[in-house]
Amino acid sequence: MAKWPDSFSVDGAHVRLELLSLDHESDLSEAAADGDLHRLWYTMIPEPKRVGAEIERRLSLRETGSMLPFAVIDKSNGNAVGMTTYMNIDAANRRVEIGSTWYRQSVQKSPINTECKLLLLRHAFTELHCIAVEFRTHFINRQSRQAIERLGAKFDGVLRSHMIMANGTIRDTAVYSIIAQEWPSIEAHLMWQLEKPRGRPLLGGKL
Repeated sequence: MAKWPDSFSVDGAHVRLELLSLDHESDLSEAAADGDLHRLWYTMIPEPKRVGAEIERRLSLRETGSMLPFAVIDKSNGNAVGMTTYMNIDAANRRVEIGSTWYRQSVQKSPINTECKLLLLRHAFTELHCIAVEFRTHFINRQSRQAIERLGAKFDGVLRSHMIMANGTIRDTAVYSIIAQEWPSIEAHLMWQLEKPRGRPLLGGKL
């Protein structure tokens, strides 16, 4: 049975998104070690030695049709610097979530996150004809929530006691979305962000 969405890769000026594979393991293990990102208890970033297992987990979800995972490639050097996905895929209702995203610390607050979101949102709305795209994060993760809000996504609410975290705590999940009617304005906003002169603030963070 065909999976929706189909696999694809896409290039921007700063970033390339390509289907995640074990070929990315070495780069991504190094990326996860940059800043010890896995120590942030309220996120779900793999520790460096577990990156291969995380790649395999995401690929297994691709086989079930619930996720389409990508490696985020920094075009300045050709290295994989993070992961992102379409997840919680609802083909019948043409909805996806953009999530399980993280980047190595050294590229956070660079154009990479902005362009990554632009490329994924553009594909979702113009190629997949999605009616809505969701973003979810831990309620207390202010950095992630602010990054989502700067995209122009609107706050839908909180799923209380939504997930059990690795340390046994219970996550309240903040849910945001962009709907199809909002996409033209948000696309223009993201393109403007990317065209800002160097040195002015750009969207950043990890979701």
